[in-house]
Amino acid sequence: MFQKNYETVFILTPVLSEVQMKDTVDKFVDLLKKEGADVINVENWGLKKMAYPIQKKSTGFYVLVEFKAEPTLIKKLEVELRRDEKVMRFLTTVLDKHAIVYAERRRKGEFNKKAEAKEEQA
Repeated sequence: MFQKNYETVFILTPVLSEVQMKDTVDKFVDLLKKEGADVINVENWGLKKMAYPIQKKSTGFYVLVEFKAEPTLIKKLEVELRRDEKVMRFLTTVLDKHAIVYAERRRKGEFNKKAEAKEEQA
């Protein structure tokens, strides 16, 4: 079969330590690799405030995972995300050709305005 590009963002509960959060992320990345997916990028966005409370919590650890996989793998990944009580929310999307180009540019840091502002001041 053919592989598509996917992007999954999930929010982990804020009561986790840094080590527990990294272990949870590694668990899902390992699941993807074990099932034959090509993990392109894993971004830890850190502890962020949410727009509205989820499970009576107003913050959460945001994680983005970009990968290439066969469409049948998504069902397995989402079942594991639902089973893990540390995951409060998740969203998996298929990347079209424009989103793939945008993701590559984002990885290179083209949209990092804070870094650009610091360079201009120096």
